[in-house]
Amino acid sequence: MAELLNEDQITEALNNLSQWHQDGAQLARTVEMASFPQAIQAVNRIAEIAEQENHHPDIDVRWRKLTFYCATHSKGGITEADVSMAREIDSVVDALRG
Repeated sequence: MAELLNEDQITEALNNLSQWHQDGAQLARTVEMASFPQAIQAVNRIAEIAEQENHHPDIDVRWRKLTFYCATHSKGGITEADVSMAREIDSVVDALRG
């Protein structure tokens, strides 16, 4: 079972996730896509990955703006699974933005 990361581990993870920040007990990133359909395409791709990994980010959709929150709710904070999901989200966003 995933263990909570300590503050040093979170800081180290964020050093490699330059678009992310710590928002309380979760990782967060906001991106703006080129269009609403592209934003929904990103959400759909990330949803497929989340289902495969059985680890689901919270996603706020505001037209072209997406905000992602990664936390392991059952642990009450940030685990390696959240860092991994953040990397997956970055990959999807980068691929769609070209």
